[in-house]
Amino acid sequence: MANNDVSADLRGQYEPVIGIEIHVQLNTASKAYSSDPTEYGAAPNTQTSPISLGHPGTLPMFNETQLHSAIKLGLAVGADIREVNEFARKNYFYADLPKGYQITQDKTPICNGGFIEVKDADGNPKRINLTRIHMEEDSGKSSHDIDPFNTLIDLNRAGVPLLEIVTEPEFRSGEEAYQYLTEMQRLVRYLDISDGNMEEGSLRCDVNISVRKKGAQKFGTRVEVKNLNSFRNVQKSIDYEVNRHIALIESGGAVTQQTFTFDASRGKTQLLRDKEEAHDYRYFNEPDLQPVIVKEELIEELRSKMPPLPKELFAKYRKQGLNEYDASLLTDSKEIALFYESIIEHTKNYKAAANWMMGSIKSWLNERAAHISEFPIPAAKIAKLIDLVDAGKVSNTAANGDLFKSLLEDPEASPEQIATDKNLIQESDTKELQTWVDAALAKYPEKVEEYKAGKKGLTGLFMGEVMKLSRGKADPKLASKLVQQSLEK
Repeated sequence: MANNDVSADLRGQYEPVIGIEIHVQLNTASKAYSSDPTEYGAAPNTQTSPISLGHPGTLPMFNETQLHSAIKLGLAVGADIREVNEFARKNYFYADLPKGYQITQDKTPICNGGFIEVKDADGNPKRINLTRIHMEEDSGKSSHDIDPFNTLIDLNRAGVPLLEIVTEPEFRSGEEAYQYLTEMQRLVRYLDISDGNMEEGSLRCDVNISVRKKGAQKFGTRVEVKNLNSFRNVQKSIDYEVNRHIALIESGGAVTQQTFTFDASRGKTQLLRDKEEAHDYRYFNEPDLQPVIVKEELIEELRSKMPPLPKELFAKYRKQGLNEYDASLLTDSKEIALFYESIIEHTKNYKAAANWMMGSIKSWLNERAAHISEFPIPAAKIAKLIDLVDAGKVSNTAANGDLFKSLLEDPEASPEQIATDKNLIQESDTKELQTWVDAALAKYPEKVEEYKAGKKGLTGLFMGEVMKLSRGKADPKLASKLVQQSLEK
């Protein structure tokens, strides 16, 4: 049976069992156990020293910022924070591992437990429980495609601090995995502990995949897919491997524990090697690092400095009356969410504030491929535009048009003064409005008769004429009311 021959009915008889390991590269100024810089994109092998290269006689120095990042992530996911943290050497030989071992945490991860929430196939909330989060250092980078005859080694990345996040095998689809990775990326960005860019290697993940018959308790033989460079490829690799396992089992074969990579161009996994077992690494305690003690005072200090988290803001915005779509868009980026928070400090019209964020402001950003930090108009001025519309002083069209453009040119100007100078203040005087309404109806006497004969859709024609006569200054709500009253006479 070929991989792509697995039917939906057959796949429905099996249950995927999936676990994910994420390596988050932290945005510290120096490496985990040395003072070497961590600048991304520097010339190869320019950010190393005898310490990060493991030369004889050198000793590691612990990076306190890595500890703080681990604690903040643990607090964000509701994990238990370990008090006494010890370190271990994970021994293996590879060309881009200069010391011949990696400093990590084996039996004493700094965080145990915690969870991330996703949605299952039916759209219901589902908790993905975390097994552990531990601190370690990165290896260097091997490039196989630059030189046709040699593998090139760049050790700039060797020693960069990492957090490894390991889940329980609780994913049941590629879609759940995609949601989890998206949420984890958003979380590390909110916490400002990593930029989470997969394309730069700041967030890398390995996926363990197996299948079992529905109702079975025993896990099937798992395979690991490594070196995945996008969330979508994670989802595709899971879907491909699940189908491959089912096809193999149904044809009488057996799944072998192996390690794969994913070939995105072909949409298939590709064998790398047989899977190593944990005991191959010969873990033992790191003799050159003392245990790190985490006191409750430090935990509470870091907790007090935590930013609002995406799930908290999402719940807040839903409670304020925003729909799920708007709340999701606003919390997708920490900077967008914080700018929105600044707007609603000055106005309680949450829906209008969301519309401005998703409308005119987002359009301005998209047209320039700009970051929200580059947006020139202060949040308080956007709130003032909302208030002017709510008070009936200017139309929504004028606010999003001439007023918005003028503020972009002069962010320090007063929105109300601009509206006055540009003659955008709406006319709410009933006498003046009635004059324009009468003139509009007088222009189309035959249409007035058609309206009275039942053609109610003509209201828009009369309103358009009123707005034209008033040069857009007529208060639309009041003008509409006067048009209706005049037509019903």
